[in-house]
Amino acid sequence: MKTLVIVSHPDIEKSNTQQFLKASAATLSQVAWHHLDVNLPFDVPAEQHAIQAADRIVFQFPLYWYMAPASLHQWLTEVWLKQFVYDAHGGLLRGKSLGLVVSFSQPEAAYQLGGKVGFSLSQFLTPYVALAEKTSLDLLAPLTISQFANQTDMAHQQLLVRYQQYLTLVHPDDPDEQAQWYIDRLQANPETSILADQLAAQTDEIDRLRLTLHELKAGESE
Repeated sequence: MKTLVIVSHPDIEKSNTQQFLKASAATLSQVAWHHLDVNLPFDVPAEQHAIQAADRIVFQFPLYWYMAPASLHQWLTEVWLKQFVYDAHGGLLRGKSLGLVVSFSQPEAAYQLGGKVGFSLSQFLTPYVALAEKTSLDLLAPLTISQFANQTDMAHQQLLVRYQQYLTLVHPDDPDEQAQWYIDRLQANPETSILADQLAAQTDEIDRLRLTLHELKAGESE
């Protein structure tokens, strides 16, 4: 799966969050990192070619006044044109998926009813739901990053894993795909291959237990 990460950030060199994410994606051969703000003015045919070549498109940005930075809006206006992303018959990006990686400086709890912001992230990101619907993209649940600077080293390690899975797995939230992701990486290192075998065996056992549970529930309903 080829993933195109569209990064919108006007001062990316000073962003610890974006620099961390860039380093986290650097080893992923099927992931292309594309920073919009250094590619102005846009070469529209080249931008459209990159979209066509990707299986997954990820919009990555910090919340600026509850919106994406200006470069993403400009890119969408100039590149996502009628007859390229949609026509009179519907969306033209069918078969591709759209992901959102959104960072913000307040606690996650602020973005809910009764929180400091008072509105949910889903409400602020609703325009991308409409965009995905218009272009026939399969929208993924967003990957949110709250207060990166305040996170522990352990939290950063967990974020690295979540981010790499978000960019590379067909279904990033699927436990089986997540387990296989760990197995593949453990098997690639001779020193951890035994751990990979143990994890694979445990995953198989979990699958058997799920099947047994499904059969028991089916028997109860008969």
